[in-house]
Formats: sequence, structure tokens, C-alpha cells
Amino acid sequence: MNRPRLLDLFCGAGGAAMGYHRAGFEVVGVDINPQPRYPFEFHQADAMTYPLEGFDVIHASPPCQRYARIGCVHGVRGNHPDLIDPTRDRLVSAGVPWVIENVPDAKIPGLILCGSHFGLGAIGVLDGIWRQLRRHRLFETSIFMLQPSCCHIGEPIGVYGRGGPQRATRNRGYMGGRKEREAAMGIDWMNTAELSQAIPPAYTEWIGKRIMRELEGR
Repeated sequence: MNRPRLLDLFCGAGGAAMGYHRAGFEVVGVDINPQPRYPFEFHQADAMTYPLEGFDVIHASPPCQRYARIGCVHGVRGNHPDLIDPTRDRLVSAGVPWVIENVPDAKIPGLILCGSHFGLGAIGVLDGIWRQLRRHRLFETSIFMLQPSCCHIGEPIGVYGRGGPQRATRNRGYMGGRKEREAAMGIDWMNTAELSQAIPPAYTEWIGKRIMRELEGR
């Protein structure tokens, strides 16, 4: 049986792609930058002009720097274009189910997923304490999905920035080492910078299974 084809626009190193693959899709990634560690078929191209024909589902993760809180800290929010509305217009015109992912501050209509929904986390090497991944991401979809509830328990583990040494701080939680961050995210093929920007595959596997049921119903 052939897998439905999913186009992964602004694909990065493939965190979202892996989730959709596990949900049963054949995934094709597109990004304007080279992505040598992308785990599936990849095309280096502009996501805003890449042809959309021939795909059963489209996922897009437009750049989030305009909305990310770290962008406000460094004063770069205004330097990045807002691609969410133009991206949505393209996806709607394609006439197939679609998903747009971004950070919560983008304030697009949709549902927020968290690592606590999927039991994601890692055991700290320094102290043996299990910490929860609370990586909130916003997903606008053309298919109705119920919003799951967060279940924050204990301390968080951070996966952000350029990594740095293992440490535990009161304000930002535990910053684990590379292996701990990989375990928390469910990703083991990216470098540190890619990992800090990635979507945990568990998120899009959850979404992908619901889209798959919709396709099967049709």
C-alpha cells in the first residue's frame, strides 16, 4: 500500500518530518538552506514558490523569529518578515489538508502541544532526576482537533540556544548535556543548533495520525 505524500515546507533538519513518517506518510522536505541531516527526500528551494501539486497533505513551519520571545530580547523581531498569512493562503489554495506550526506568541488559531502530553523528558546525568520537556508549539490545522491539556509535573529540562554546559538554575530549569536533550526531544540525528530549533517528532506523529484517519475516511 502506497503511503500518502506529505510536503514539509521550511523543513529544517526534520523533527516534524520524522513524526509524520512514523504516522505513515511519505515525506518530502523543502528548505531554502541546505539540510544535510534531513532524514528523507529533500529539495533545497524557496518554500514560498515550491510547487504544491501531487501531495496529499502539506505541513509548513514558517520562520518563527518574528514571534519568538528570544527575538524580543535581542531586538530582532521587526527584522523578520511575517510569512504566516502568505503561507496559509498558499496552503488553502492547494485544496488538501494542511498544518502550520509556529511558536505560541504567533497567536494563530490552533492548538498548543507540549512535551507533557507525550511523556517527554530525560534523566539528568548530574543528579539522576527525571525532568519534563515543556516545549510548547502552536499548530493551526485545516482539520478540527481537540486541544489536549498540559500536565506539568516536577522540574523542566531546557532545549534551547547553543547548548552550553550541563547546569541547573532556579529560573530556567535544568540545561542538560547533549544526550539528555536528545533523549528529551526524541531526536538523535541533529547537531546542537538544529536540535534547539526542532519540533519533537511526537507532536507531528500525534497530528499525523489524526490526519491519516481523515484521509482514510474520505
